[in-house]
Amino acid sequence: MYSIYHFFAHLYRSRGALKLWPNLDDFPWDRELFSYEGKGRFPDFAIRVNPGSKPPGGELIELKDSRSYTVPSFNSTIPTGQKSIAELTRGQSSVIREQMEAASDDIHSLPTREVYYLLRGKIVDKSGDKAKDKVKICLVHGSFFETVKVEKLIREAFGQVLDERLNAEDLSIAPDLHELMLRVFSRQDSFSKVRHVEDATVKLRFRVMTEAKKEGNIFNARIYTKIQDNTLNFVIPNHPAEAIEQRKTYLRQALSSSEFDQGKHFTIKHPFNGKFFVLSYSL
Repeated sequence: MYSIYHFFAHLYRSRGALKLWPNLDDFPWDRELFSYEGKGRFPDFAIRVNPGSKPPGGELIELKDSRSYTVPSFNSTIPTGQKSIAELTRGQSSVIREQMEAASDDIHSLPTREVYYLLRGKIVDKSGDKAKDKVKICLVHGSFFETVKVEKLIREAFGQVLDERLNAEDLSIAPDLHELMLRVFSRQDSFSKVRHVEDATVKLRFRVMTEAKKEGNIFNARIYTKIQDNTLNFVIPNHPAEAIEQRKTYLRQALSSSEFDQGKHFTIKHPFNGKFFVLSYSL
């Protein structure tokens, strides 16, 4: 059986090494869980699919490692709670698709994949004593960051740029043209493609970069006081009620009931996105 819950069980059983390992990219992961593994592009990992089973597996994981209690920038893909697998595997030379097929994954049996971010923040002791370093590790569901849909986020941000430039140039455009421009530039793939210009010796690609505000920083102790130093945390939506109970059941199955019960269970309140359930263990 493969799932994000089994991945968290792997994190739990490796938590001592996970705290001290220099770089998350080089950690000795249980690669049997993955149908895809890559670096430098989203996602870093894809969990294998369990066709017709529960949990279905197939989750996508992005690694974020920081030498502070801030969440690193999301450079390649705006964070979301779910992602269409068709968006990631389209094209004749998709590395993701090829790896998944080589791993015998039934890719399109699960068209929509849940997205998770494995975040590690570290405060290094100034004296160089590693035993005094502080670490927070959180496996966080992507909906923690997706409080506004991607299209709306890009549309309204681009709208601010458009209005600023029009005001700066003392220009105005018809409302229908304004709306058309916002609609055209509300998709991330409008920016992610490489653009070729005749006679130019360089290629141009516009890039959308996303940074977590303080409300989206799970390491922020002023907002998320229950996320303690030197802990491993699994952070998932606490709604709807049926879904969270099912997730807890999956966790019990992956960890064993005794391991599940040994963790601290609590909820945190996201300022914009409701409550999230947290299963937390000391490192």
